Amino acid sequence: MYLGVDGGGTKTAFVLINKNGEILAEHVEATSYYIEIGVDGLRDLLINGIRETFLKANHSIASLNYAFFGLPAYGEDSSVTDTINNIPAELIMQNKYQCGNDMIPGWASALGCKDGINIVAGTGSIAYGEINNSRARCGGWGEVFSDEGSAYWIAKSGLNAFTRMSDGRLTKGPLYLLFKEHFQLTSDLDICGIVMNQLGGTRSWIAKLSLVVHQAAIAGDIIAKDIFDKAGYELSQLIHGVSNQLCIKDEQPLLVSYSGGVFNADEVILQPLKSNLSALSKNYCLVAPKYNPVVGAALYAAKLDGCELSSESLLALKI
Repeated sequence: MYLGVDGGGTKTAFVLINKNGEILAEHVEATSYYIEIGVDGLRDLLINGIRETFLKANHSIASLNYAFFGLPAYGEDSSVTDTINNIPAELIMQNKYQCGNDMIPGWASALGCKDGINIVAGTGSIAYGEINNSRARCGGWGEVFSDEGSAYWIAKSGLNAFTRMSDGRLTKGPLYLLFKEHFQLTSDLDICGIVMNQLGGTRSWIAKLSLVVHQAAIAGDIIAKDIFDKAGYELSQLIHGVSNQLCIKDEQPLLVSYSGGVFNADEVILQPLKSNLSALSKNYCLVAPKYNPVVGAALYAAKLDGCELSSESLLALKI
């Protein structure tokens, strides 16, 4: 049995599978972004998530073969890495699990642990690729420094556009009306108190407002559509950054896939991503993801354990 954990800025998914491709149990917890919830909060979340998953599966934790924990911001602060690495050891033997960044489940799920690059655009954004056992990442610096093209970045850009529309610096469009409706504003300035006080200005809650920007783009708002166009450009740059690090030759075809909530916007984000990738290189081949990211984490756990699932088992796990 293999436990996969796909952490994120909004939610953390747990799945337990067996080598036959059967999903034995699934569980969901809140964000595992330790920068927001603290290392103690991360510990409580992971321990509870492990216990609940095995309880649902009606299996003993001792029967686990291997687990992989893909966690946001993992590896970005060496002072807490050892502490995070030791959290699962409260329930799982240390030689039966590994922790890593949440970019890995994204890549493993999208490409089935095969060579290529995956772009994650969820609450944050990061690109990760593996080619011939060489690995590289690009982005993932967090919302203060980076996270271009992410749900947080889109939401923040949308909120900025709302303020400009309210001020008269931009022509009011559907985005303005949709934000007023979403927050039931009688005074536009009240949005400041709602976002910063009621929502606490937290990354995960602000990221959810990207859905309003998507609604506005669908409704024909030019500014909202431009935000998604710019997001597609930024995400293509992250992919290209990984390609440059891995020294991919221009003539070499390269599989690229995607994961994360931003891609629920479908063609609103995929179209600008495709066009920008094509402008960078004709050899990028954008393909739909094969599995859910949490299943990718479980597949990566199996890979680390030296277990290669059969084609029949992999087919059973497909999206």
